[in-house]
Amino acid sequence: MAIHIPTLWHERLKEETTQPYFLALAEFVEREYASTKCYPAKSEIFNALEWCAPDEVKVVIIGQDPYHGPGQAHGLCFSVNDGVKLPPSLVNIFKELHRSLDVPPPITGNLERWAKQGVLLLNAVMTVRAGNAGSHRKKGWERFTDKIIQQISEQHSSVVFLLWGDYAIAKAQLIDADKHYVLTSPHPSPLSAYRGFIGNDHFSKCNLFLERVGKTPINWE
Repeated sequence: MAIHIPTLWHERLKEETTQPYFLALAEFVEREYASTKCYPAKSEIFNALEWCAPDEVKVVIIGQDPYHGPGQAHGLCFSVNDGVKLPPSLVNIFKELHRSLDVPPPITGNLERWAKQGVLLLNAVMTVRAGNAGSHRKKGWERFTDKIIQQISEQHSSVVFLLWGDYAIAKAQLIDADKHYVLTSPHPSPLSAYRGFIGNDHFSKCNLFLERVGKTPINWE
């Protein structure tokens, strides 16, 4: 797999990309994309890093792995391409935004507009085989994205981490909670959204914190 990690991130991660596990991961992904349909498109695998430079990170949202349906995934967790039907978890994210901040229902589920404001929409696993959720787990992606989270924790201060669901909450051990603002809740999926995601006020709490530390809040519309 050709490594297309954006330059500013690659400077931080270049040692990681020379590790044996990452080279094996790259070979695995290259074989998968050559032999079967995978998502997102190869050119979009690192979109989360493309749209949010390391020094611009204000908020981190952690997903598990990409959507595995046609046309959905484009490298940003929870986000879908323009014109694609909103997945249930994203519907609930927008419901909470409307409840908490009175944000009107958006016309698209494409969250690039958030990423460009400093929201790192990071899937722990960056690729998936079409129609086969979790098919690229435990191949090395988790170690790579854990390194990204650790670097943000170590090299930044006052970043908001939104950890939704047990999988994301487990990443809290990588984050220095004395330096950052860590918010946890159930996942926005229909199975758990009404057990505490709806009503968590994470978006409003996030913006209040950013204002308090002198950063521009996120326009979540």
